[in-house]
Amino acid sequence: GRFGGAPGEPRIPVPGHGAGLSCRPPGMARQGSGAMLASGGLGFPPQNLARVVVWEWLNEHGRWRPYSAAVCHHIENVLKEDARGSVVLGQVDVQLAPYVIDLQSMHQFRQDTGTMRPVRRNFYDPSSAPGKGIVWEWENDNSSWTPYDMDICITIQNAYEKQHPWLDLSSLGFCYLIYFSSMSQMNRQTQRKRRLRRRMDLAYPLTMGSIPKSQSWPVGTSTGTPCSCPQCLLVNSTRAASNAILASQRRKLYPGAVRQSSTFAGTALWPVGTGTVAVAGGTTKGEGLRVPGGAFAPSQSVPGGVPLPGLNNLNRPGTQRGAGLGTRATVPPGVPALPVKNLNGTGPIHPALAGMTGILMCAAGLPVCLTRAPKPILHPPPVSKSDIKPVPGVNGICRKTKKKHLKKSKTPEDVVRRYIQKVKNPPDEDCTICMERLVTSSGYEGILSHRGIKPELVGKLGKCGHMYHLLCLLAMYNNGNKDGSLQCPTCKAIYGEKTGTQPPGKMEFHLIPHSLPGYTDSKTIRIVYDIPTGIQGPEHPNPGKKFTARGFPRHCYLPDNEKGRKVLKLLIVAWDRRLIFTIGTSNTTGESDTVVWNEIHHKTEFGSNLTGHGYPDPNYLDNVLAELLAQGVSEATLKD
Repeated sequence: GRFGGAPGEPRIPVPGHGAGLSCRPPGMARQGSGAMLASGGLGFPPQNLARVVVWEWLNEHGRWRPYSAAVCHHIENVLKEDARGSVVLGQVDVQLAPYVIDLQSMHQFRQDTGTMRPVRRNFYDPSSAPGKGIVWEWENDNSSWTPYDMDICITIQNAYEKQHPWLDLSSLGFCYLIYFSSMSQMNRQTQRKRRLRRRMDLAYPLTMGSIPKSQSWPVGTSTGTPCSCPQCLLVNSTRAASNAILASQRRKLYPGAVRQSSTFAGTALWPVGTGTVAVAGGTTKGEGLRVPGGAFAPSQSVPGGVPLPGLNNLNRPGTQRGAGLGTRATVPPGVPALPVKNLNGTGPIHPALAGMTGILMCAAGLPVCLTRAPKPILHPPPVSKSDIKPVPGVNGICRKTKKKHLKKSKTPEDVVRRYIQKVKNPPDEDCTICMERLVTSSGYEGILSHRGIKPELVGKLGKCGHMYHLLCLLAMYNNGNKDGSLQCPTCKAIYGEKTGTQPPGKMEFHLIPHSLPGYTDSKTIRIVYDIPTGIQGPEHPNPGKKFTARGFPRHCYLPDNEKGRKVLKLLIVAWDRRLIFTIGTSNTTGESDTVVWNEIHHKTEFGSNLTGHGYPDPNYLDNVLAELLAQGVSEATLKD
């Protein structure tokens, strides 16, 4: 579960039979010394009362996640100057360097990928947790800490202040118990536990009354010297360019109706009342959604005197803003809706540039239609068990690997001596392992000593002929997987059978009656890898420490033709040698001590190629054969 932990913990008394706190819906009081809280915790007090402001973004699970207090202070400061501007989050938190919030469209934009997410401005009581700078966090699988959603944080703090021994979060949509005596969270279904902690941080900003009316943006020179960070330079230069180009188009459409802006000398902005904003997302198929509430104050109107919806939606509840995204507004006659396409990266426009252009046009009040980025087709249509067949020419449908079994018959010295020939008169050149001259002693002299191997001995590898100190080769072998094989550090030639550090798991492979793009005449080979979480062994980066296994089972696809079946057979060999996966740091998430791919690329997209991991890709089969060869898995292996 989202807040789950380890199984096997003792059960906690059922809520309702002690002095704990159960988060029941309003109107459902309970007997005894416990307390009752409304499940939401969200409110909008009267205008004359101070409110704590928390900015939040919507994640892929539909949960509103809070920005930190420091980031919220930064957003509020920008908002006071310009309610229609952009907020560069990297100015306050370097980890958020790619992100910009557009206050006009209320979206967070990631500059390097073009990803857009809704944001909202929420309000809480000053006496609640965010007003006091209190943050409640749970320990995740990486042994780092993740803050709870703000409504959960407030609920936990209320129970903590009232000294309740436990708290039931079921009415907030989570089947968890918070147990304050042990500072832990327990999943009521699985009995798994995680640690939680209470931490003091900066208090969230306070506000009172309505926010300032919108201004032309960017902020004028009265605020001081403009920021010169790369993100602000990108934002401002793109604004200037789009203002200059699009304003000239507006002048042609509405002569004399263009109001001047002091932001850029001599550059005109768009005419009053030119319409609506469209943002990516929504539920329509293949179209952008048009959202009411353009870049104009309530007193302004479109040509013809039709009033526009109010500009300022920052003080509305998130539910009202969400509902507004589902409605369409009409574009005034004669005003073109400029499409900003290719957000999926398949066209000539870079997705980050396309997204940034859309945000800037939206904020300037120009009708923009951001085409919805198509979603990758990861899986084939449903397949019945009767339609799943073995792959022709491949034995079996499943392979399992267990923990590594070391070959005790070969000592490190035996392995090194097996693959080298002694050199009596070595050349006067560097040993590329220790970087000492071959005519001198190994750099490992005094660090590593083995009976029978003197530090000045030099050997030449049999296949490639590269020369090294024997003691250096021994040190390199001892620092590796110790599997009886050697790999030349210069040319990567492999001596013996190379094996990897893949954790125990299962590999399944079978035929399904669907075709891959580019292989319409062939059925498809589906490979399913499944590796559970576990404890790292002596061959892994952190022996004895837990490792995670994200995204399993992983489904991969090959065409059912001669070359595709050859790749499958070699992948089975690579699996048996524990070369498909390893334990390391994920390039995607940055998580350490997790199962990652090991330099043998797989196609995980069935019906598209939006991520680069799908079809059609005419060079893929040849490329993966080369990657397998680099791991010592070749066609010659199949003949052995």
